[in-house]
Amino acid sequence: MDQKNTYEHLQEFRDLVIKQAKDNLAQRGKNSSGRLSESISVDIKVMENSIGIYFDMEDYGKFVDQGVNGKFSAYATPYSFKNKMPPPSKLDKWIVRRGIAPRDENGKLLPRKTLQFLIARSIFRNGIKPSLFFTKAFEEAYKILPDELIEKYGLDAENLLLEALDQVIRKIESNG
Repeated sequence: MDQKNTYEHLQEFRDLVIKQAKDNLAQRGKNSSGRLSESISVDIKVMENSIGIYFDMEDYGKFVDQGVNGKFSAYATPYSFKNKMPPPSKLDKWIVRRGIAPRDENGKLLPRKTLQFLIARSIFRNGIKPSLFFTKAFEEAYKILPDELIEKYGLDAENLLLEALDQVIRKIESNG
């Protein structure tokens, strides 16, 4: 298999992963601002004896995909809230986009700061359920990669996925 052919297959793989990940976000209601969906990108490098596929997305994408354990939940994820709640102020725009406006027992609207705190506390306690929007997209696209490509480069789906997620994490950590 020549490099041009390999690159074309990887471009198809890239396009399928991105399209399916975006569709998964929309179907699971995890794309309220559209920022995460629009941030998904891929860089492909085909060398003589190796392939580099570098996925990138907004920092919080890994948490949306893999989920986060809360104080009273246990998802199969490496992430967890230990002793600290997520910052309530980070939820403000999300609350507005979702049109969440709960009322107290007298019908009066709750202040947004109160609502931010209550949602942050709920996330701290219950965690964030994994959506697997990216993981599932990657796994499905991997299934249709040509066997010749997989054999030639010794690709292993699990290792490739873990490497892709690790790259996103390293990028996030390096940005502070």
